[in-house]
Amino acid sequence: MFVNIRFLSIFCSLFCFLAAAQSGPNILIIHVDDLGFHDLSIHGSKIYQTPHIDTLATQSISFTKAYSNYPRCVPSRFSMMTGNYPIQNGNVPDDGFKLNRITENKNFIKSFNNLGYQTAYFGKWHLGDKQSLSDFGFQFSFAAGQAGSPISFIYPFNVLKRKGKNKKKPIPDVSKVSFDGDYLTDVMTSQAINYLDNREASKPFLLMLSYYAVHQPLEAKPADIKRNVLEIDSFDFGNQPEYVKEGTGRTKMRQDNPTYAAMVENLDKNIGEILAYIKEQGALENTVIIFSSDHGGLSNDGYNKRSLATSNYPLRAGKGWLYDGGIKVPLFVKWQNRFKPRVEDKSIVLLMDIFPTLLDLTSGINLHVDGQSMLPIINLKEKWHNRTVYWHSHHARPKNTGDTKSSAIRKGKYKLIHWFETNRVELYNMKKDPYERENIVNQKTKLSANLLIELNDWKSKMGPKSSN
Repeated sequence: MFVNIRFLSIFCSLFCFLAAAQSGPNILIIHVDDLGFHDLSIHGSKIYQTPHIDTLATQSISFTKAYSNYPRCVPSRFSMMTGNYPIQNGNVPDDGFKLNRITENKNFIKSFNNLGYQTAYFGKWHLGDKQSLSDFGFQFSFAAGQAGSPISFIYPFNVLKRKGKNKKKPIPDVSKVSFDGDYLTDVMTSQAINYLDNREASKPFLLMLSYYAVHQPLEAKPADIKRNVLEIDSFDFGNQPEYVKEGTGRTKMRQDNPTYAAMVENLDKNIGEILAYIKEQGALENTVIIFSSDHGGLSNDGYNKRSLATSNYPLRAGKGWLYDGGIKVPLFVKWQNRFKPRVEDKSIVLLMDIFPTLLDLTSGINLHVDGQSMLPIINLKEKWHNRTVYWHSHHARPKNTGDTKSSAIRKGKYKLIHWFETNRVELYNMKKDPYERENIVNQKTKLSANLLIELNDWKSKMGPKSSN
């Protein structure tokens, strides 16, 4: 009897080991709000110190031609979560989406649930209420709902700390676990680690940590602000102007806001903490880590002058714009000892490619959405330097970010932007002119005409469905 029990014990241990070996890797997605491509020191910032994110970048495949699908929060997040362009039946979501737009067989999170994953979402959702996360498929959520930004980053988080009336939605869950002196980004990280500590260890996890940082309101810890005031005061910006005119307002040209700098650096510290936790748990070799941002940094105002967070310079413009300052984002993909770390500077990829890649990696399933699996790039089998991609920015904000309605196409090295209400067209050679300084539309008239036709054809196909 003793031998049988021992045999059974060994058999069960072996079975559990094989089951664990056969299950997919853990997935950690770190998604940041309003973080510009040049807000990282590894991408050239001289003001913001981001050593932990920089280290992650050097250990990852770092895509330098990665783009959001929209230069604002909701449509960008719609694309990432659904794998589709945000323009759907002629409309661009601006206040979330209804789940009937996503058929059951094209739902990424439910697909991961079916694969045995534990799925959890922390932080900014902005695509519906808390219930919509569960409807979408996430088994657990924390501090996620309709809120596009916190009322305050400083406890109590749902109480306004400045003059005026609050018009924002409160963030759920945070009041139950927070105390005086707490900072929201810190709370988000500690709660994500707490979830990982208490999850079922025999199953892989998919955890999306969607920080509210570094979106407004601009609030940071006093000591962090003080340190950055001293650093910025001692920095020589030379002849760099503070602003240049753009659209209906201005583009900020200096990274000289000490509060925003403090927010970026606190974010970096928190990312360092969760990555250190993964390492301490011995889980690095079985965890795919994705780092990204939803669009470019807030560097522009419009008719209404406002306090601006950052500068995306040398990229042009920022949040709200289809210049690269508004849509170019950092994207790092890491799987230790599986993916060869390198800078991928040829292939054009978008946020809508992330979940098709992860599902392909874990199961080989293709849900046939607009996004594509990046595995051929990751595995050094393809380069997507001639890919054609599109944008349609219908919800312009000339008062707040200075932009007006526009669409764009990038086909290989050429990018055309069409302001369709005024029929203004600009064309850029992104290989020779990555900062979009020289409009060559008059030098490449035939190319411009063809690209505009292709852009309008795409918009027509993405337009309202016929009732017939």
